[in-house]
Amino acid sequence: MKQVVSISLGSSADDYGFETEFLGQDFMVRRLGSDGDLEKAAKLLLRWDKEAEAIGLGHIKFPNGIGPRYLRKKQDHKLRELGAQIQTPVTTGSALRDVSFEWALRFIEYKFGNYFNNVRCLFFSGMNSYRIAKVMSEFTDNLTFADPVLENGIPKFINSLKDLETYAQTAHEVLQWIPSKTLTNSAVPIKIWNEYTLRKAAQKADMIIVPFYGFHDYLKNFTLEELGGKTIITATAYDERVTFLKERGVDVIIDTTPKILERVVAPNLLEALFLAALGRKKDQLHSDDLLELISSQKMDPRVVYPSGSPKRINRFAFVIHPLSKEFLKKDKAVDRIANFTPPAFLDAVEKVIAYAPPWVYSRITGIKSPTGVETEGWLITVGGTPKQMLAHSPEFTYARLLQAARMAKRMGAQIMGLGAFTKVVGDAGVTVAKKADIPITTGNSYSASGALWAAADAVRRMGLIKVEKGKRIKAKTMVLGATGAIGSVCCRLLAKAFEEVYLVGRNTAKLLALQESILLEDPDVKLGVTTRPDKLLSEMDVIVTATSGAGKKILDITRVKPGCVITDVARPLDLSPEDVAKRPDVLVIESGEIELPGLPEMKSIGLPDKVAYACLAETIVLALEGRFEVFTIGRDIEWEKVREIYKLGLKHGMKLAAISGVNGVFSDEDIAEVKRLALEARQKQKQSN
Repeated sequence: MKQVVSISLGSSADDYGFETEFLGQDFMVRRLGSDGDLEKAAKLLLRWDKEAEAIGLGHIKFPNGIGPRYLRKKQDHKLRELGAQIQTPVTTGSALRDVSFEWALRFIEYKFGNYFNNVRCLFFSGMNSYRIAKVMSEFTDNLTFADPVLENGIPKFINSLKDLETYAQTAHEVLQWIPSKTLTNSAVPIKIWNEYTLRKAAQKADMIIVPFYGFHDYLKNFTLEELGGKTIITATAYDERVTFLKERGVDVIIDTTPKILERVVAPNLLEALFLAALGRKKDQLHSDDLLELISSQKMDPRVVYPSGSPKRINRFAFVIHPLSKEFLKKDKAVDRIANFTPPAFLDAVEKVIAYAPPWVYSRITGIKSPTGVETEGWLITVGGTPKQMLAHSPEFTYARLLQAARMAKRMGAQIMGLGAFTKVVGDAGVTVAKKADIPITTGNSYSASGALWAAADAVRRMGLIKVEKGKRIKAKTMVLGATGAIGSVCCRLLAKAFEEVYLVGRNTAKLLALQESILLEDPDVKLGVTTRPDKLLSEMDVIVTATSGAGKKILDITRVKPGCVITDVARPLDLSPEDVAKRPDVLVIESGEIELPGLPEMKSIGLPDKVAYACLAETIVLALEGRFEVFTIGRDIEWEKVREIYKLGLKHGMKLAAISGVNGVFSDEDIAEVKRLALEARQKQKQSN
């Protein structure tokens, strides 16, 4: 049986020994600690020379991966001198360590998909973890390095890989020669401030990279507040370290050292085992050999979930804005002043706030898919009302949306959605998507899906239209705003289900082009086009309003057929509460809001708890799915994407929320009353005719 020994400068209390099999060979593996005593370690080296097939040197502080060459070689030189008398192959595990760092991250990114996309990373030592930082920089710009704070006591973080390289090659070397660390650390206020800023940096981070050497020193002052819900990347996560992190609420531990034996062992012992198994001598184990071994033996990096169940949290942002100047009164200060000032005051506030930079209105947490994936995000507000957006050029709104995108990226969002009128202005998100550094979606695919989802449910509950499975519905429908992004998709979907669909818009040429394209897909449907819908309203069973009228009067509700179901997709709404009140025999619903999975928490957006607008829900679905891509932009929505987002929504637990109108949720009794009044009105019409 071959002997492989790890001689560690660590504690002898952690010694172990066990038999194992590797590459068809039997081994006795031992770990022997010297309690930090170099002389004792040297004696152990001499003791096991020629008796062991290979020896690993453990608990050695590896040289930094970046910095002046002579500083990086100093430690290597000492190690070579220590092993000069030894004939048995001796390794520190540095080759495996370097290879496993990069392999672990790339494997996890491949396996889980977009795992490191725009993640916020805190490195306690960027110089020590340079290889990890270099790989992470391919996936995210949100890198924070605490080297100046922890090494030199300087209350300043490094925020880019380029700045870290500059620090390592120049500033770091100079700072070693001045007493800054001693002076700053002896100054109690600065020391306390450094500890405070480090804790805050940890709270903001999604992932924290902790070097193996000095693991407990780095984390000794960190609690659940700093580490709760975090992902920790480290090397050789022994059981006691896993327990330590579990007690502090860590969600995920990524151990870059592969676990191929019955217990976790350090890279030096694994590399010594490789040398012994392959019969290699000193300096004969190359990175290619390691990669071949890792691949053939399936030495995947270890992902530990301390809570016992897999955990992943993706991040999103969503842009909202006040729908009218009345919404500005939701701010208590504005409301208080508006109560004793003339109406012109609110007009002035509306104009001024349109120029304000974006700000975070609310954080959203607690959204959890049945698949186990979670997501969190931020509602970012831009100040312009629809009136103000229309009063300025599209570029005015684009500039604020791009500001919001930069803010979202800094906060770690992986996708951003555009809400309400921000997705209507200009080219409906195309320019913003091209210029933003983060994927953009307008949410219009799910808005269209949600609108008809809600309409179908409302029609079913009203029971005035006969629906036969497998046959077109014998009823008439109309879409106002038919050539818009949401309206055009609604037309296509309705054409697949109803016998007659009427397309309403301002541009006749666009209407005719849309009609032609729908007939190519569904030649059996009867289509009509008009720019004047009022004369047809009395015949319609279902109406969808999807205009960008910004509160202007779109249709005369007094002409609508009793019992008609109207789905108002527009934001601001096309139909005011006053309009709706004129026709209690017509069911007017506010699009199709979506009930979110899990236990969502956020500030009020004017909807019941757990309920979100469909455009926001699309952003959330894409985040849960890990689809960080430009999904829905422009005015031509693809039918395939509408179908896809609907299916993805079901996969992640999205449900149609209770049907609601301008006065809140419709109960079964409310809908029954609308139906009763509609039947009465129809009876009166028959009698009068």
